[in-house]
Amino acid sequence: MLRTLHIRDFVIVDQADIHFGPGFTVFSGETGAGKSILIDALALTLGGRADAGVLREGAARADVSAVFDTPDHLRAWLADREIEAEDELVLRRVVDPQGRSRGFINGVPATVAQLRELGDSLVDIHGQHAHQSLMRADAQRDLLDTHGGHGELRGTVAQAWKTWRERVKQLEAAERDSASREAERERLAWQAGELERLAPQPGEWEALQTEHSRLSHAQSLLDGAAQAIEALDGEEDSASNRVNAALHLLQQQLRHDPALRGVCEELESASIAITEAVSDLNNYVSKVELDPARLAQAEQRLSDVFETARKFKAEPETLPQLSANLRQQLDALQAAGDVDALRKQTEAAQADYAKAAAKLTAARRKTAKDLGKLVTQAMQTLAMQGGRFEVDVGAGAPSAQGDDIVEFQVAGHAGVTPRPLAKVASGGELSRISLALSVIASSAARVPTLIFDEVDSGVGGAVAEVVGRLLGELGQRHQVLCVTHLPQVAARGGAHYRVSKAESKGTTQSRITELAASDRVEEIARMLGGIRITDTTRKHAREMLAN
Repeated sequence: MLRTLHIRDFVIVDQADIHFGPGFTVFSGETGAGKSILIDALALTLGGRADAGVLREGAARADVSAVFDTPDHLRAWLADREIEAEDELVLRRVVDPQGRSRGFINGVPATVAQLRELGDSLVDIHGQHAHQSLMRADAQRDLLDTHGGHGELRGTVAQAWKTWRERVKQLEAAERDSASREAERERLAWQAGELERLAPQPGEWEALQTEHSRLSHAQSLLDGAAQAIEALDGEEDSASNRVNAALHLLQQQLRHDPALRGVCEELESASIAITEAVSDLNNYVSKVELDPARLAQAEQRLSDVFETARKFKAEPETLPQLSANLRQQLDALQAAGDVDALRKQTEAAQADYAKAAAKLTAARRKTAKDLGKLVTQAMQTLAMQGGRFEVDVGAGAPSAQGDDIVEFQVAGHAGVTPRPLAKVASGGELSRISLALSVIASSAARVPTLIFDEVDSGVGGAVAEVVGRLLGELGQRHQVLCVTHLPQVAARGGAHYRVSKAESKGTTQSRITELAASDRVEEIARMLGGIRITDTTRKHAREMLAN
């Protein structure tokens, strides 16, 4: 529910803080006082169009905030966008003199699309020219779906339609590009086959180079190892003999100077290290073999890998990854070019769409009977006695909105065959039917707040009383705000605001005032009697409020 509307420097409103309660609230005032400005200001916070024209003359910026109770079903939406979900939901819009705007949700910067998405779940606005939109087939369909609560079914149909169209495009592309795709497939298959025959393994190129170097220098490695063993532990002048001799001499001198103990320990370590090195070299020599056959194999493998890499203009070590990439490309191309499989997927998607669309059609036809009955009943009280309203749900071309063509038909008098609304309804009849549709469809709306901006234009007398009663009844189920010029409607309000206009310091300003009981009498009397208010009109106003 809308709790508060804060307006700063918007059109001719310098500052206004309006607090709302549940039920039916009305706004009245003389023509040109700025009654609809309130609706425009609220619409701005809900993602409406912004331009420099909304700024009050001489103001630095227009600033409008709307405070709502936070509906439970929107808390997850807020959490997904990292917006703290408090008990109050504050939507704010600021517009500068260049027409640039900034939006905020609970103080967090937000896009216009996000404001609009939230607004669709919070407020439903019926403008004073709403009856004109009833001429459009899409508006008639949307109103029928709103009344029937078909949102989930429509979402399923839209998704099924999207999937079906995507499959159709894939199939058409596969059939259109089959020749070029086959050539590409053959090229990839040849390349993948070449690499699969070579079967390069990760790390193989480096290992081959190391092995080839060892095999090609095997004799040199053996000779070098043997010479090193002789130098370290030969019978004649070897490193082992020299270290041991030095150690023996110093050990004899220890009794004269203990400071030599550290040097002796180092020589003992050196002797042990030489012994271990000699052991490791002997072990190495026992394993190194002269293997011309294996050397030839390694040379051939190196040559094969190198030539293949040169053919593919790649580095030898990258061939394993290249092989995997080619196989993936080939698999993807084969899947995309599998016309039979794509045709089956397209047929399955079409069947899914047809099933979803059929459910939506059945729901629409059921709702059409209910809506036709309710509007027909309302017409009898709106000076259209004997009239009849019907909703025709006919077959149409498949689309994201289903297979149906929805057409509102009306008979203004008894005994007349209903015909399309746009062709037979007069302006007054169209306005009354639009109002009945708005009220009836809004009864099933899931949004908490409904706004009617002078939708009662073109009616008066007894019909106006019926309009007021309809809106009052609607206010028992929703929060209803209504801008009106009819005293019969204003008298039904649980709360009443008067919008007035005055000049101050050379500028025109609009004021919004909540009326007390005595002030309401005066305002209703003004709406009844015009400029000159008499005791009779005041008495009539009191009677209307009492009733």
